[in-house]
Amino acid sequence: MTDNNIFRTRTALFHTLGCKLNFAETSTIARMFAEHGIHRATVDEDPDYIVVNTCSVTEVADKKCRQTIRSFARRYPRASILVTGCYAQLRPDEASKLPGVKVVAGTDRKLRLLEYLESMDSDNNESETVCHHTATRDIRDFNPSCSKGDRTRYFLKVQDGCDYYCSYCTIPMARGRSRSGSIDQIVAQARQVAAEGGKEIVITGVNTGDFGKGTDHNLLDLCRELDRIDGIERYRISSIEPNLLTDDIIDFTAASGKFMPHFHIPLQSGSDKVLELMRRRYDTALFRKKVERIRSTIPDAFIGVDLIVGARGETIECFEESRRFVESLDISRLHVFTYSERAGTKALEITPIVSQEEKHHRTRIMLDISDRKLKEFTAKYTGTTRPVLIEHPRSDGSMAGFTDNYLRVTLSNPDPAEANTTMPVKIGTFIPEDELSDGTVVR
Repeated sequence: MTDNNIFRTRTALFHTLGCKLNFAETSTIARMFAEHGIHRATVDEDPDYIVVNTCSVTEVADKKCRQTIRSFARRYPRASILVTGCYAQLRPDEASKLPGVKVVAGTDRKLRLLEYLESMDSDNNESETVCHHTATRDIRDFNPSCSKGDRTRYFLKVQDGCDYYCSYCTIPMARGRSRSGSIDQIVAQARQVAAEGGKEIVITGVNTGDFGKGTDHNLLDLCRELDRIDGIERYRISSIEPNLLTDDIIDFTAASGKFMPHFHIPLQSGSDKVLELMRRRYDTALFRKKVERIRSTIPDAFIGVDLIVGARGETIECFEESRRFVESLDISRLHVFTYSERAGTKALEITPIVSQEEKHHRTRIMLDISDRKLKEFTAKYTGTTRPVLIEHPRSDGSMAGFTDNYLRVTLSNPDPAEANTTMPVKIGTFIPEDELSDGTVVR
């Protein structure tokens, strides 16, 4: 960027779909726009630009991306829509044909959106859609990013890409090979969060446990350095593969006053046969060992588990094996995903195929197990007192927050002065939330 005067009076709207990593990256894009004179549009303004940071983890995600873009085009027909993220990386031609889209930028081009806008303006080609896309194998750079959530938490990107190539997954195609920031780079961003008054950081990545791969450092080294930063009261590791969740990380979390008793571990199937078909790097015996290690070391820990239902090759016998396995685990909640076909994946070579009707039936069974486990876990804390980081007030004046072990608490007598502070709260009656978020509502 050489001259930002052309953007001085322009505004932008930012919309994020998908993972916490995307939210962190969108925040960086918005900050770059603001530095060059493009400010966030207010609720009553028609934006000049709309940045849509997309997800492509399932066919449903792709559909949501298309619906979102079309909706923005109808609502803001004057705006230029900039599409980036995994959908833009995997389906650039499809994205470029959607109404209102002027720029399509793959995952490695997110932070170059401003130069594309400048080029678009100088060439006076606003009527044409410009595609900026590269082969995924060429994605090598790590772009640091950190975002503030809608209330008190910050999402800190420490790693990107994945080398695992699970048979059902397109993320390596969309995000490229595994790569990380340096410890100094990540610590500097965490210090900036502390300087801004942030109290909680969620450590995010595509394969977070792979942090430091190819260097002399690993995720535990990073956690130890983050633990020393003054001002940050809480850290959470957003998700970590079971084969990368070492006993040392579990023990460190147990001993740390800042790393919360909260784990998010992808299982994907409770059938060893299906895990092998998925090309996962562990079996159910290892997964059980990790859960039992957490429970014995940190009894109050919240353990969320990802599960895919109805994958190719999941026979009725395999599903029953998976159901029995998750029933037997002392976990807090399942995050259940219905298997979705993805073009270009090895899973498409696997048989048998599970019908849509059967997929939905199996999904409902697993969701019922999740509901029961969540109620059992949360019921243990009725009447107890736990530390809660209070979020900023909502528009209706209500206030909420999370306990250390990720139970969502709604305050009965909110005091706005308590926002962004940690205080002891006595837990009342539990009301389960919807299927899309962890924790519970407490009133």
